[in-house]
This record gives sequence, C-alpha cells and structure tokens, in this order.
Amino acid sequence: MTRNLKVILGILAIAVTIGLISLRSLQQHVARLAETQKAEEKARLDVLAPPISTPTDVMVSAKIFWAAGPDSVAPVVIQLPLSADPVQRAKQVLHALIANPPTPEQRTLPADTQLLAFYALPDGTAIADFSDALTSETPSGILSEEIAADSIAQTLANNVSALRRLKILVHGQEVDTLAGHVDLTGFFDLGTAASAQTLPIQPATTNAARAAVSTSSQRSVTPGSGSANPAKPPN
Repeated sequence: MTRNLKVILGILAIAVTIGLISLRSLQQHVARLAETQKAEEKARLDVLAPPISTPTDVMVSAKIFWAAGPDSVAPVVIQLPLSADPVQRAKQVLHALIANPPTPEQRTLPADTQLLAFYALPDGTAIADFSDALTSETPSGILSEEIAADSIAQTLANNVSALRRLKILVHGQEVDTLAGHVDLTGFFDLGTAASAQTLPIQPATTNAARAAVSTSSQRSVTPGSGSANPAKPPN
C-alpha cells in the first residue's frame, strides 16, 4: 500500500468518524427540539383552553378516543377529574381529547382547535361549538374527517351518559362538512339509552343552543359513515 493511499484512507476514516459524531449530535438536538416544542404546545393550549375544574370533580377512569391507525379510533383509559354536571364533564373530556394525545400520531383534532361552547338540552341533545381550526386545519379526506368526528362522538358517548345525540357547530354556525366530506348538517347518534341517563341535564338557559337545534335538518349522522340518515325523534 503506497503512502498516498494510506493518507487518503486515514483522512476518510477521520471524516467518517466526524460524520458519525455529528449525526449523533444532530439526532440529540432534534430530540431536544421535539421535547421543547411539545412542552410549548402544551403550555399554549393550557393558556388558550385551561383545564376545567368544578366542586364536584371526582377522579375516574375516562375513555378518550384517539387515533388507532389511519382509519380508526380506539379508547385510551386515563385518570381524569370529572364533574358530576354533564355539560362541564363534556367540556373536560373534550379538552383532554384536544390537549393530551398520548403521541402526535394519535392526535385526531388539530392542536389549535378550541371548544368555544358546549350546550345540552333536556332531551339529551348536545351542541359542541368549536373554533375555525376544526374545519380549516383538519386534513381533507374521508378517513381523516371520520376519525376526527368519531373521536368527538365516541369520547362523549362513553363518558357522559346523559347525552343522546350531538350537533357540531363551528364558530356558532352550522357548516356543511368537516373538511369537504363528513356531513355536519345533521346529528351524530351517541347511542345512549334513556335508562342510562345517570347525570340529569338541567334545562338550557341559552337561546343559542335551542336555535342551533331548531335550524338544523332532522338527520342523524352515524360516526364513520360520512353520510346522514333520518333521525328518530327523542323519547
């Protein structure tokens, strides 16, 4: 082996070593950056929509439905302090759904989404009013939209037994679709039998809730279907 070849090989070995060290340093930097961004996002969400606390809160095992793949949601059981009041309880579980996904891949709703208001009528009809981010930042596509709608409906159905159907509004207005596909003009059936209403709903005091229901078409949307079907009137 000539001297020049030995020098070239030595230089290459040094370059490879430096490259490996730099790559490891870069990976560590990216990991630290990701952790910082996650902490900043949580802090921002806490400012925009701080956790709701009520005097009747009790720590329970709540089922929050996050993404379980590209086309489905599945419950994740977490410990949450939940209110005995169904409206406050609904706000609490929806806040957890938006703010605390176990991993970024399991997120179903855009991080900038805010729950602006939540109403419940005595017949079990729920009205959830979200910020514009729900429609503007949800990826357009039947699967991504169905996952978003399913996660909201399933989380409410499994944690607030008094609710029977759900109407989704955006900034106080009815919209045709979530992001071009899933129908939002009807109601999502929460599949709750009247006998299971363990948390009684007090009469709504706001006209906005009643107006949202009266101006909506009498259709119910089955989560995951992206279509609407005739609704059965509440008992």
